[in-house]
Amino acid sequence: MTDMTEDASLAVGGLRAALLRLATWLDLVNAWIGRVIAWLALAMVLVTFLVVVLRYGLDQGSIALQESVTYMHAVLFMLGVAFTLQRNGHVRVDIFYQRFPPRARAWVDLLGTLVLLAPICLFMLASSWDYVSDSWAVKEGSREAGGLPYVYWLKSLLLVMPVLLLLQGVVWVLRSGLFLAGVAAAAPAAAVGGRAVGGGAQDAGAGAPTDG
Repeated sequence: MTDMTEDASLAVGGLRAALLRLATWLDLVNAWIGRVIAWLALAMVLVTFLVVVLRYGLDQGSIALQESVTYMHAVLFMLGVAFTLQRNGHVRVDIFYQRFPPRARAWVDLLGTLVLLAPICLFMLASSWDYVSDSWAVKEGSREAGGLPYVYWLKSLLLVMPVLLLLQGVVWVLRSGLFLAGVAAAAPAAAVGGRAVGGGAQDAGAGAPTDG
């Protein structure tokens, strides 16, 4: 009986470690995307400056350059939304959340992801699919002469954004669930008021959450 109990405990510990590794890996994906696209903010400033110099200094215009700013703006915000969620940077309207202990926050994050975030992302995917598909079918381009011919790529962000949000939602479900199951190292960022604690899979079998 003791051996069976130990085997079961090891199996549970291994599963927890695997789930925590998955959450950590998905976190890294969104973190990498967020850090890369953050440079678009600087690129937008430089391109806008170039457009102004060309127009008012050299009396020349470029529709493609102007539209590129719109493209970069869209990419920055639509692909950065999951990174912002990861960093707990979105506005919270729940005035009670910050007063909750870590376990209560984890429950809010878990249920909020399952009941609100996931359904909304799935709705966005379903409602945008035909719209994006139609754009790809005709390889939609700019309506302006000299504009960028990649409108269908731009519209594809309507599908990429909810996918990235769903990935981050999976992270929150895994981290919140593991935290509630007793894995302190899996604590979601929001549950502890900052970044996720630990995050290493090696800690998945040890430690228990506290309500401090």
